[in-house]
Amino acid sequence: MEFVPGPLLKNINSPEDLKKLSRAQLHQICDELRQYIIDVVSVHGGHFAASLGVVELSVALHYIYNTPYDQLVWDVGHQAYGHKILTGRRDNFPTNRKYKGLSGFPKRSESEYDTFGVGHSSTSISAALGMAIAAKQKGENRKSVAIIGDGSMTAGMAFEAMNHAGVADSDVLIILNDNCMSIDPNVGALKEYLTDISTSPTYNKVRDEIWNLMGKLPVGKNFSREMASKMEASIKGVVNKSSNLFEALKLRYFGPIDGHNITKLVDTLKDLREIPGPKLLHIITTKGKGYELAEKDQTKWHAPGLFDKTTGEIFKKKIDIPQPPKYQDVFGHTMIELAEANPNVMGVTPAMPSGSSLKFMMDKMPDRAFDVGICEQHAVTVSAGMATQGLRVFCNIYSSFMQRAYDQVVHDVALQKLPVVFCLDRAGLVGEDGPTHHGCYDISFMRCIPNLIIAAPMNEKELRNLMYTAQLDETQYPVVIRYPRGEGVMPEWRTPFEAITIGKGRKLKDGKEVAILSFGHPGNFAQTAIRNLRTEGIDPAHYDLRFVKPIDEDLLHEVFSNYSKIVTVEDGTIVGGFGSAVLEFMNANGYKADVKILGIPDRLVEHGTPKELHRECAYDAEGIADAVRELMKEKVNVSNQILQ
Repeated sequence: MEFVPGPLLKNINSPEDLKKLSRAQLHQICDELRQYIIDVVSVHGGHFAASLGVVELSVALHYIYNTPYDQLVWDVGHQAYGHKILTGRRDNFPTNRKYKGLSGFPKRSESEYDTFGVGHSSTSISAALGMAIAAKQKGENRKSVAIIGDGSMTAGMAFEAMNHAGVADSDVLIILNDNCMSIDPNVGALKEYLTDISTSPTYNKVRDEIWNLMGKLPVGKNFSREMASKMEASIKGVVNKSSNLFEALKLRYFGPIDGHNITKLVDTLKDLREIPGPKLLHIITTKGKGYELAEKDQTKWHAPGLFDKTTGEIFKKKIDIPQPPKYQDVFGHTMIELAEANPNVMGVTPAMPSGSSLKFMMDKMPDRAFDVGICEQHAVTVSAGMATQGLRVFCNIYSSFMQRAYDQVVHDVALQKLPVVFCLDRAGLVGEDGPTHHGCYDISFMRCIPNLIIAAPMNEKELRNLMYTAQLDETQYPVVIRYPRGEGVMPEWRTPFEAITIGKGRKLKDGKEVAILSFGHPGNFAQTAIRNLRTEGIDPAHYDLRFVKPIDEDLLHEVFSNYSKIVTVEDGTIVGGFGSAVLEFMNANGYKADVKILGIPDRLVEHGTPKELHRECAYDAEGIADAVRELMKEKVNVSNQILQ
């Protein structure tokens, strides 16, 4: 399908082309850019509402700043579609988030305009400050701008960066894009604080009157700006006591202004570009701006999938038979069941209640399930605090985001043997979000920590039983349960709870000569591979280990005593992962076998559908079958050599 940009947008191949437009034409280019995003995303999918909310800001920034010499850092990057389209990627934009196509996030290797690779929240201020410090050190008049949302601003890293920026004497501009949203509605005291600033009628009325007056005074521009700044600073303390937070960090505060007023944005950014030092511009925007349905339900339209742009109908797969649920929904419903039976069960998530499905419990038991905002470190340690008082906390964090709270897992949980249950959602290759979101490393970085129990379910029943086991009184260690994004394999998934013996796997089938050892959901790929191989006369055994720590040594003794050819399968990095644990056991116990480790290779895996990426990494059913065939081929070749 061909997408036709508007008459102005079709001629914008770089910010230099944008700068050729008159100020009067900026309204039209904003309309065309917003429509182009709607046109493409409705057909090809992707993040949606966030980019619509910053169309005017994207245009204004590239109109005023000398990009890419001046450097823009977009926090997280959900909102960077307009930025990509304006910087030479308009015609390739339909490939966004597709295999071998454009990344869904800013990426340094993709464009010189993408100054910093992003995907996780709250990194923009630190990165932009680092760039500003470097510019000063090198004697360059290079401007650095961080664009960060109010959701990302809740993370401690953002405050660490602002604390440094205020005293670093560097020319950095922080643009606070305040829309009261992250993916879900923003939470916490900072939200209330920002709302207080943006809704103070006295402050805004006086401020606007001062700025209007300055424009009428017969004095020089510099003098007017200085006067206005001093007068504005004085009224802030009078009419809005809470407005001093940013200034207490020694950041010059400007705003709030309407982030959808392109004329105001251009004028403000033009002035701020000439003001040296650390400063913060507070803009008010609406996530999903310009598409009514997205404005009304911003969570739903964060990444809606494919939809009819005219009617707003979100297309769903038409199914005629019962389908397996998402692992996320199994987690959410199981949490309610466990909490109803055990008053000590609690839930915590850092800003992912909808994605993790903890929202089910939050809606039904709001006093026992908490969204703590984009604060992974805090999520882990507040869970640890509750655990010291006898509560059983299920702390649900996406695998790639758990990387941000590693010290807390070690120091605040594992060293103290606190029985926190970490549910690592989105483990393995997540698909279109790409390498910033792949959950590749958790097996490796968790496996080396003492006192942790690490498990992965092969299906929905196993997930329920692992969750049930983790909250039992006899489970006195922290537990990690990892599972992938998306659907499982059991349409009839709501099975009675059964306790699982910690560290015990299961033999799914006997075989001949070769055994497949799987960990987690890829065990289903192994079962498909086995069915295909049996038609060729190859009959592998299959063991589902369930636990990588403690690993089932009895089961492994059985495997190595009976099979000389072994394939391990996991959806984590092969470096230090499940396969490595099997090799460690083999070495420690003096066994010898041909072992083939399948999993995520030691390189960055780019974006694509999970199916495409599993194939690329060769641990889908076909890849497993190929590995078994190769091992059996080696056996045949050796036998032939002996016969000769």
